[in-house]
Amino acid sequence: MTTATAPRLTAKGAATRARIVAAAADLVLARGVGGTSLDDVRAGTLTSKSQLFHYFPGGKTELVMAIAAYQFERVLQAQRPYLESLDTWAAWDGWRDALLAHYGSQPHWGCPVGTLVSELTGTDPVAAAQVAGHLDSWCGHLRDGLRRMRDSGLLRPDADPDRLALAVFASVQGGLLLTQATRSIEPLSAALDAALTALHAAAPVTTRS
Repeated sequence: MTTATAPRLTAKGAATRARIVAAAADLVLARGVGGTSLDDVRAGTLTSKSQLFHYFPGGKTELVMAIAAYQFERVLQAQRPYLESLDTWAAWDGWRDALLAHYGSQPHWGCPVGTLVSELTGTDPVAAAQVAGHLDSWCGHLRDGLRRMRDSGLLRPDADPDRLALAVFASVQGGLLLTQATRSIEPLSAALDAALTALHAAAPVTTRS
């Protein structure tokens, strides 16, 4: 996949580009990548064709990549401050509550980043792989926290932080998929509770709580 060089932007230009990305992200959430054309984005953002290609010289692919980065940052922000300090049981409980509060407040159910990956896989595998990198980064935060917990003795020495993180993240994504299908936050709540129960099972008996 080739991408044209993005222009250097003034503060005003950067703000305009960010506004376009935010509005386009809502359109893609509602209609999907395939159901959202650049003409739809132009109409929804009151942007001319020349202006749109000024900010996104790579066209729709570049815009979709920008949307993925925007949605990923929103998801990360919703998990802060816990995400960078998942090295205590209290932090994991706070992280769980923050995720439920975020996704329970969204007008569109499910994970916007995971949804982008699923849709792009069939039409643009290269773009899908790039967007999937955001999911890998998200899982990496969980893994880093679990490694610190093992190092501090909150997990048994034989616990595998990589596998535990993957299991937790799979629970998150699976819970979000069912949340999207049922339009209820309950599947995500149940998935997170099960994931945290599995983490506690990897703790030394004397530190479980």
